[in-house]
Amino acid sequence: MQTTFAIDTRGPGLTEITDRVAAWLPPRSGLLTLFVRHTSASLLIQENADGDVQTDLAAFLRRLVPPTTDPSMSYLTHTYEGPDDMPGHIRAMLLPTSLGIPVTDGRMALGTWQGVYLVEHRDRPHRRQVAAHLG
Repeated sequence: MQTTFAIDTRGPGLTEITDRVAAWLPPRSGLLTLFVRHTSASLLIQENADGDVQTDLAAFLRRLVPPTTDPSMSYLTHTYEGPDDMPGHIRAMLLPTSLGIPVTDGRMALGTWQGVYLVEHRDRPHRRQVAAHLG
């Protein structure tokens, strides 16, 4: 069973997709694989109880890999799409682009405070594609 989710982002940060994925799952068990089809976005399982966690993670990623306008990033050459382009690729290299989540009787086996997130690494909104496969 397969589908693709179109996820609209608002720019850099985490967008929770747990409910959309959960609504698609049939009442059976298996392994759910999610894969983001982009080179400047990632997927994460992270806390979904306190929004400050997502804010802090996005701030950490921006501090870890600043835009090319930051003097510490002057060595980068891939900049034709803007100062967030190559840093977006680097952040995507550091975070997973796919997740494997067990599914039991149609429910993801996530912990109490866990949610599934698309992480946008670019500065402007994008429509991202997340491929899903339940096997």
